[in-house]
Amino acid sequence: MSSVETVRGEENARTNKVTDTDTNTNRSKNSEQEIVILENISKAYNGNKTNGSSSKVNISRNGSSTVLLEHIVLDNLNLRIKEGEFVTIVGPSGCGKSTLLNILAGIDTSYTGRILVDGAPIEKSPDTDRIIIFQEGALFPWLTVYENIEFGLKIAKISKEKRREIVIHYIDMVQLTSFAHAFVHQLSGGMKQRVAIARALVLNPKILLMDEPFAALDVQTRRMLYDQLVIIHEKTNKTILFVTHNINEAVALGDRAIVISPKIAGIKKEFKIDLPRPRQLDHPLINSITNAIIEESKEMYTSNSYFTSRYGNYNTDSDPDLELKSPQSQLV
Repeated sequence: MSSVETVRGEENARTNKVTDTDTNTNRSKNSEQEIVILENISKAYNGNKTNGSSSKVNISRNGSSTVLLEHIVLDNLNLRIKEGEFVTIVGPSGCGKSTLLNILAGIDTSYTGRILVDGAPIEKSPDTDRIIIFQEGALFPWLTVYENIEFGLKIAKISKEKRREIVIHYIDMVQLTSFAHAFVHQLSGGMKQRVAIARALVLNPKILLMDEPFAALDVQTRRMLYDQLVIIHEKTNKTILFVTHNINEAVALGDRAIVISPKIAGIKKEFKIDLPRPRQLDHPLINSITNAIIEESKEMYTSNSYFTSRYGNYNTDSDPDLELKSPQSQLV
């Protein structure tokens, strides 16, 4: 079981809540109700040996160094997420972050263990309760911003009048009103990701799964989207699982930052971040948590000398966007 570290802010958390018209108003932000429960989740792939990964030998050839391995990505992972919670998941490439999101999204069903969504087995949970947003927004280039956001509602056979009301509401929320009739090629990278977020929100999912949605963007655009995502989270009260390599991103956004290690194929440590939003990236407590995650991350690699030689005595002030990248090629 992972250990948990709590860091409390010097300021009291803001008490004013902004509710969204499509949110169940009977449920409070960050309620004690657990909306996602993962119990003993395990996932493995067959493949060639990968140094530094959790694996076990299945078949060997006499007189040969060739071995067929079962690469264990997740090994009896347990996690509970409260409704309205913003959980960030950080770890190097190949540690199973995206695999975990794919399992929750229903894309990957070849795992063992049990998952409950809002108290029911995941098999009985509608796919629209859990919507995933990828690094690339996967928008339809032949449709306008309005039409991309409207697409899921048309599939759901929502009336045209109601569709218009919902689409305009979310276009305004992501601040793209002036670009409602623009095509995808006319948008910046940050705008495209805002369209992808709005397209997910119109279906009113219970859980947003975000797989490195800002990784391809420049630093300035990313930080602008941090603020917008925090506002959207407050307005909609959606439960968010946000995968990232970027440690500062994880700390700046999350109520909890969960560190996943490829060595143990599971959660190494959890950091509870009790700081009001919006958060300043140069806040001393942000730096403190970031440094604590870096210390935990050193042990994830085959050799600590790799991490030390690459990052040395890391200072978050000089490089506020450290990303965890695995030095080995991974299967995931």
